[in-house]
Amino acid sequence: MSGSTKTMGGVTVGALVLVTAYTAALGSNGWLWFGWVVLGLITIAMAASRA
Repeated sequence: MSGSTKTMGGVTVGALVLVTAYTAALGSNGWLWFGWVVLGLITIAMAASRA
């Protein structure tokens, strides 16, 4: 795995933690979850393209 893919993975996990904390504190926001899913799909695509 390259450095940029690891960085994207870290950003994706960090975003998941932030979105989960936001949801727990203030309630669910569909756009935040949609954004996280898109970020996750981009990360998966980057990892697959490197393999």
